[in-house]
This record gives sequence, structure tokens and C-alpha cells, in this order.
Amino acid sequence: MNNLQSITKHFSIDGTILSVLPYGSGHINDTYKVETAEPKCHNYILQRINHKIFKNVPGLMDNIDRVTRHIRMKLEATPGADPDRQTLTLVPTVDKKSFYQDADGNFWRMYLFIEDNRSYDIVDTPEKAFEGGRMFGKFQSMIADLPGDPLFETIPNFHNIDMRLDTLRKTIQADPAGRASKVAAEVDFVMERAEEMGTILHLGQKGLIPLRITHNDTKFNNVLLDKNDRGLCVIDLDTVMPGYVHYDYGDSIRTSTNTGAEDDPDLSRVGMDLHLFEAYTKGFLQETRSTLTATELEYLPLAGKLFPYIIGVRFLTDYVDGDNYFKIKHEHHNLQRARAQFKLLESMEGQFGAMQEIVRRNA
Repeated sequence: MNNLQSITKHFSIDGTILSVLPYGSGHINDTYKVETAEPKCHNYILQRINHKIFKNVPGLMDNIDRVTRHIRMKLEATPGADPDRQTLTLVPTVDKKSFYQDADGNFWRMYLFIEDNRSYDIVDTPEKAFEGGRMFGKFQSMIADLPGDPLFETIPNFHNIDMRLDTLRKTIQADPAGRASKVAAEVDFVMERAEEMGTILHLGQKGLIPLRITHNDTKFNNVLLDKNDRGLCVIDLDTVMPGYVHYDYGDSIRTSTNTGAEDDPDLSRVGMDLHLFEAYTKGFLQETRSTLTATELEYLPLAGKLFPYIIGVRFLTDYVDGDNYFKIKHEHHNLQRARAQFKLLESMEGQFGAMQEIVRRNA
């Protein structure tokens, strides 16, 4: 506690520190809520950034600083907007930097705490799905005209399906854990779809869709809602970097419309809820249709299929490799995860015509 309080003194905060306590359930950064004694003063979020995952913290923090300043500028020009609640606000250090590095080499940052917010891990109503789509769409549209140089790529090739497939092939060939013979059916499933699943990446490489600024971690609990379950703010900006709009849309569809768990052992529970798909798509396109190209809109439904595929490939690769990346709860957990993702993909394939029609109707 004393150490954490000493860290807070390096930031330009108002008020007397009352407590600094662990906050939230994130698994990457260490997060604390800083409460102040004075009712009129802000509370704050203090985070130690995991620099083992994010190797270039100055580059990452420059991304976040540029994006949040740009959004704040737009909100300040919008009647009725509340910038302190509708975007993350970095609190500068006393020497006007966006982060502080302590004597042990740890990196720290601070945000204003957004009061009276809600977040959910599961989307259980079309209304929530709509708000998730609306908020990620609004985030996309507000940063579409960010000036200056491209953002720093915090995790290179994060969604590069060609690279992911190449890694799978090499891992199958090496077979370090002696498991390759157990996954022949899953590998066949992957390779049968490889050409189609490279479509979005290859469109981008040919310049047929624009490289944009994308969030790259668009699960529903990265949207804060107010007490009435209306969208407030998009959070967790560590992976904001260059990408294709399909990456944000596709991963949201994967995580927000699944009727089962990501690692569901009962594949009969896994599928895409078309009502949630439609609600999310309506919210997303309400905010982005004026900024997206015709080609981007055409391939949004394919983005829905791409993400259970690419995440399934990553789970399958890790299983064959001996479970060196994802944390597991039992010996075959990564294989179970991969099978659940591929079942979700099959559900989307069976509803793909309806997905395309919903996008066309709302574009």
C-alpha cells in the first residue's frame, strides 16, 4: 500500500489519497482503484503495464495518448457530451509524461476513474448487443480521421492469418508433443477453408480495403455501460493499432453471439445467435456506414467467420505444440477450445446467407 501510494505521487492528481486497492479481473496488467477523500475530486485507475507482453511501452502509450486526445477533442465539440465519461482520460505524470517508470523498471499509467459504470462478460439480450456494436462502431468512426503518422504496432502480425497457418504447418511437421496424429480431422477442417479465410488479409495487401485504426480486442466487457445499460466508453486500448475494420467487427461477432462458452465441452450448445448478430450489426453500422467503403461492407459477414477460424487455429497450434501459450485447465483444453471455435464457425457457415442479408439491409 505504501509503495502504491508513493507511485501515485508521480502523477498530477487532485485530492488526498484515501486508498489504493486491487480493481477488476484483468489478467495482463495489474490494476488498482485510487480513491480520494474529497467528494469533489476524481477517483483514479492506476495500472502497472505488463512490459513482458508489451515490449515497447512508450510506443503503446503514445498510441493511447493520441487516440484519447483525438476522441476528447471531438466530444468537447459535441453538445451534451461528457468527455470525462465517454473516453478514457490519461492523467499525466508531474513531469508531463503519459507514464512513469519506477526504479525497478516497471511502467505505470493512470486514468480518471469512470463512475457508475457497468460491464458484462456475456451478451444476453439484443439490446446489449446493439450497444456493443454501437460503441465499437462509434470508436471506429471517431478515430477514422486521426491525423499524423500511423500508430505503432503493439503486437506485430496479431491477426495475420497467413502467419498463423504457417506456424500451424510448421508445428504439425515438428510435432513436439506427439499430438499431431490426434488432430488430423481438425487440420483437414482448417486447410479446407484456408484460401477463403485469407481473403480479407489479401484484400488489404492489395490495397483494396484501407488500413485503419482498430481496437483489436473487441470483447463485450471492453465496453462500459451506464446504469441504464446505454454505452458510455470503450476501454482497454493496449492493442489499438493499424488493422482492418473486419478485425474489430469479426472478433465482436465471435465473442458476442456465441450461445455456448469459448471452450464449451458440449458442442451442441455452441452456435451463433442470429438475433444477437443482427442487433450488433445494426449498432455497428449505425455509426460506421458513412465511413466504410463498399468493399469493406461486402466482406463484413466473412469477418464473422474469420475470427472463430483464426482463434481456433491458434488454440489448435498451441495444443500440438504442447500448450506453451494459453493457460490450460486440463490436458486437452486447447483441443476442446479449438473444436468449440470450429463448431461456431460451422454454425455461421449455415447462416451465412442470412448474415449477408442483414449487413446489406443495414449498410
